[in-house]
Amino acid sequence: MTGRREELAARLAEVHARIERAATAAGRDAAEIELVVVTKYFPVSDVDLLVELGVRHIGENKDQEAGTKVAELDRRDDVTVHFIGQLQSNKAAHVASYADVVQSVDRAKIVTALDRAADRHGRRLDVLLQVALDDADGRGGAAPAQVPELADLVAQAGSLRLRGVMAVAPLGAEARPAFARLREVADGIRAGHPEATWISAGMSADLEEAVAEGATHLRVGTAILGSRPSLG
Repeated sequence: MTGRREELAARLAEVHARIERAATAAGRDAAEIELVVVTKYFPVSDVDLLVELGVRHIGENKDQEAGTKVAELDRRDDVTVHFIGQLQSNKAAHVASYADVVQSVDRAKIVTALDRAADRHGRRLDVLLQVALDDADGRGGAAPAQVPELADLVAQAGSLRLRGVMAVAPLGAEARPAFARLREVADGIRAGHPEATWISAGMSADLEEAVAEGATHLRVGTAILGSRPSLG
């Protein structure tokens, strides 16, 4: 375990250094950028080590895995759990029971299901609207033109809090122009909803481009945890 802790500490330090360099290059303060460590497929023991090392935001993609993992965390109250995977309305009730942030809201049906479930659990969820930057990539997200209507719907929901937008850079395309488009969508949403200040963009390979375009939250997995463990 000591070896794994040292490995994670070294990788985490390098990612923080990358964020610092990117923020300096963009004329930004690195302290305003949150690192969300994507822990999908990795054991709860890794998450516990990350929390010991100061990580305060984790991201999970798969509902069944995430719910079990969150329940087993040693220091659950020290961690903000972000659900970042594509979400089906029939999973919303379960996700609302353990996630603090849902980053992948992309249609009205999900808004309604999450709001009802959060209310039932006596919780208030932070929500990001996932924006599709490529019609063909199949990774979810609302078309940019649909996002303002979704934002209004979330803002009207009693158990949800609109925080901003999220996107994944399209496969095979340059990341920075895509993140620039996301920033434009974010600016438009913020004009009507001043509290929606979050922009979740950037992963291990393109976090610098995301920082340059105003990302407030970076979703980084491989650069910290390494390659995905074998699933069987």
